Amino acid sequence: MAKLTPYFYSEDARAQAQFYVQALGGEIHNQMTYGQAPGTDEALKDKIIHMAFSAAGVNFYIADTMHESPASNSGFDLSLEFKTDEETQQAFSKLSEGGRVIMPLEKQFWGSLFGRLEDKFGVKWQVTTEAQG
Repeated sequence: MAKLTPYFYSEDARAQAQFYVQALGGEIHNQMTYGQAPGTDEALKDKIIHMAFSAAGVNFYIADTMHESPASNSGFDLSLEFKTDEETQQAFSKLSEGGRVIMPLEKQFWGSLFGRLEDKFGVKWQVTTEAQG
């Protein structure tokens, strides 16, 4: 069985990871800078080569992109599912700060809260409550 960990490439990995940690609760676990790699240009020494963090109980990786601008993730969304409406509303509100709501968070015909947004870093999220059985 495989383990899936989303890996973001960012123009500012520290700020993006901190945004998710604050919005969803979590922590930065570890980080390495380009300065820790041999032969790194002085101008890049403080950039993140790899960081591990958790938010909303999910593990993520992130790095500063050094060679190209991070592309819009038009081909997929990240989906966060919460047990309660309160957790869902709070996550949706915090993730959408500075971004844009694609589909407002509303009770759906299947009984769950559901909404879509693009955060201020261009990442698209679906935020929902567990399916109501």
